[in-house]
Amino acid sequence: MPSRKQFLACLFICSLICCLSLNQILLTPLSIKFSGEISTAKTADLLSKFIKFNSQKFFESRFNSFQDIDNKVCSHRKYQQVNLEDCFKKLKRQYINKKLNLLPEDIPINGQNINDIIAIIDDLHMIEMHVNQIPDNRLSEIQKKQYNLEILKNKTAFFYSIFLDKRAAIIVNLPNKYQKLKWINIDEKTFKSEVNKFRIGLENYGDIAYNPQQAQKLYDWIIRPFVKDLESLQIETLVFVPDGILRSIPMAALHDGEKFLIEKYAIATTPSLTLTNLGTSTKKLRALIVGLTKDAIVDGCKCKALSHVATEIRQVQQQIPDSKQLLDENFTRHRLELELHQSFYPIIHIATHGEFSQLLDDTFLVTGDNQKLTITELSRIFRSLNQENKIIDLLMLTACESAIGNDNAVFGLAGVAVQGGVKTAIAPLWSINDAATVDLVTKFYQAWCHSGVSKAEALRIAQRSLIASNGASSHPAYWAGFILVGNWF
Repeated sequence: MPSRKQFLACLFICSLICCLSLNQILLTPLSIKFSGEISTAKTADLLSKFIKFNSQKFFESRFNSFQDIDNKVCSHRKYQQVNLEDCFKKLKRQYINKKLNLLPEDIPINGQNINDIIAIIDDLHMIEMHVNQIPDNRLSEIQKKQYNLEILKNKTAFFYSIFLDKRAAIIVNLPNKYQKLKWINIDEKTFKSEVNKFRIGLENYGDIAYNPQQAQKLYDWIIRPFVKDLESLQIETLVFVPDGILRSIPMAALHDGEKFLIEKYAIATTPSLTLTNLGTSTKKLRALIVGLTKDAIVDGCKCKALSHVATEIRQVQQQIPDSKQLLDENFTRHRLELELHQSFYPIIHIATHGEFSQLLDDTFLVTGDNQKLTITELSRIFRSLNQENKIIDLLMLTACESAIGNDNAVFGLAGVAVQGGVKTAIAPLWSINDAATVDLVTKFYQAWCHSGVSKAEALRIAQRSLIASNGASSHPAYWAGFILVGNWF
């Protein structure tokens, strides 16, 4: 590991490379006292300012070299205090902004420029996972996967979002080898406020009838500009690669004025297509079902018994007879790990209290011995299984929740899946009525296990069934919180 002086020297050289690549020979802008603390914010501003003076092709060649530097430098956890990652992320966003400004809006685009932008957005999200969620910054363990996007895009559209300066961009990758760009001319602070209003409305169990006005506003910004393309190409699945605050909401609950988005399309979310295990394999219906039906006390806080967990577990067992259960006092960190190593379970269903947070230490599941099973520990278990070629096809988590406005909560979930090679994870964004959860989980497994549909389509079938119930469970609070992260097949 380099010394701090070597690290600062590396940062200085990175800045110098950018400066020289733009033919800015004078070093006045880089008057940093090397013996003192470096101002990351200042460096980021300088790097972003360099962009607008550059020769396009010359800068792009330097930017590609810079890509390699940032991954190496960011891998050293002890230097996170200087927030160098923010510098790299800001540079990438400025670069994306510059490239997007050269592209037309609302018309089909086909070319290397837009593909380069999508690749950099993907890389930006990898850095964010690398910094915020992956323990010990072990992103280097993850091998980038090459895949044929044309195969993946069969009746599937990919929605990329990116927040830039005082507006946001939505890029849609379509199966006809074209992409389309749409700008949302709203600053990030206002956008975040509107998104939080939307989520608060979704979680309000007290509303007898749901008012979709806020859901329609977001639909108009994100989906409506591309409706004609989705319809003409007979799109069936939407895969969202969200940025910022959009990571904290379920796209399934967007509303066109007549129907929810999930009523028209199967929906999945992924932080990065590069990091998503997109392999297909023969479905093996064997599950380890883990649950907590009793009261628990964690850090002095009492978690009340989940009254319908026993019913939920029976329903899962009925749909997947080849299953084993670890309940209550049998659900411990040691027993879980031992069972997973002794036998192979492609499906893991966990019904217990839990919370997803931006911080690893605050992201956990509650075990039957009143302990926390942290996301770090779960990730370690899955990594060890992956080394034994035991690939988890589906990780289902129920009774968990994340805080409103938490941009990276879903990344905590995705981080587990990515590191351990888990293909798909399904979990709720907020605490959902456990009776409704039983209904949704039962219908999901019925569809996925016995109808031959994809996981995303099975979740769509389950959520639509609650919408069509015309009772209390038709409210989005009861069904919209469940999101599918990762492989949607």
